[in-house]
Amino acid sequence: MSWEAVMQKKGVFIASTGQNVGKTTTCLGLISGLKKRFSSVGFMKPVGQEHIETSCGIHVDKDVVLFKEHFSLNSDYKDMSPILFPQGFTRHYLDGAYDEKDLSQQILRSFSKIHEEHAFTLVEGTGHISVGSIVNMNNAQVASLLSLPVILIASGGLGSAFDELALNKAMCEKHGAKVIGVILNRVLPDKREMVIEYMNKALARWKIPLLGSIPYTPFLSSPSMQDFETLFQCTMLTGECHRMRHFKHTRLVATSVESYSQHIMPNQLLITPSTREDIILATLSRHWDMKISSPDSDLESGMILTGHAMPKPHLLEQIKKANIPMLYVPVTSDTALKMITVHTAKIQKEDLQKIQEAIGVVESHINFEQLEDLLSARTS
Repeated sequence: MSWEAVMQKKGVFIASTGQNVGKTTTCLGLISGLKKRFSSVGFMKPVGQEHIETSCGIHVDKDVVLFKEHFSLNSDYKDMSPILFPQGFTRHYLDGAYDEKDLSQQILRSFSKIHEEHAFTLVEGTGHISVGSIVNMNNAQVASLLSLPVILIASGGLGSAFDELALNKAMCEKHGAKVIGVILNRVLPDKREMVIEYMNKALARWKIPLLGSIPYTPFLSSPSMQDFETLFQCTMLTGECHRMRHFKHTRLVATSVESYSQHIMPNQLLITPSTREDIILATLSRHWDMKISSPDSDLESGMILTGHAMPKPHLLEQIKKANIPMLYVPVTSDTALKMITVHTAKIQKEDLQKIQEAIGVVESHINFEQLEDLLSARTS
């Protein structure tokens, strides 16, 4: 029996056990797989926090823009992103500026419209299950409001992952939202078989299956130059066409130019003070050496220049000529590296390479047949 025959007008709510677990990444793979099994798939994020302005002047959750544009979804923005929590929303809510029933009805109206127009609807939550509790609109409450089963996304692991699942499952049960499956994300490849075996044993006590174990893929956590623009709140000075460039290596250089020159690698992000002209010129020299030996080759480097002084005009011109993406950040190199180390790169709608990587990795590690059985059992 086909998916569409079994589960007409069905949907699922995707929640996570914490922030930066990979919920959006997982949803990309789920949508892609579902679109291969249904004539139409809808998407919505009922409650959004990080929002952007569309070309139409509408403020919507950034994930909604990503999914609508990449998958060419036809629902209206206002239905896909009905409620936003901008800065100050919580205080205004507690002051009585918003009516809880009105917010719930707004979500219900938007969901009903998308749900009726598509054979399957995927609903993405916000943060962990309890996010939104202060305004009586956490993920468990929204899933219950929409009468949708929940799939929980957790960070790859065993003990800590199960502990987090237990907390979030309890919140779902409190509000009448049924968890029907678990997906583990970013599972270390060398531990993946062990994690699958023992997580299945642990989940058996709840009679909840493990629907997927997605391996850790370093590229999906790799920031692009555009991510660095956002992180440092500044604009690239050169190489703007390489905003989506990612790097395999990041190197803070405070050593001699002789030592640095011996370890210049392709696809390396250089962090160094703007006053280290010797280091910058050595990088440029290696770039042009590669071009001379093979015109189609590229060092694929990037630069974050730091310190209290802008790069000198003659250096700036040379970097522009080499078309190397470069940011100037008025902080120390140590500070810049620390900021990069703790930064979590989100998938941007322009980053097609990362989107395709996410879809490929996630979709190939989700058991869609098992998901079919779970959802069809709910209708029988």
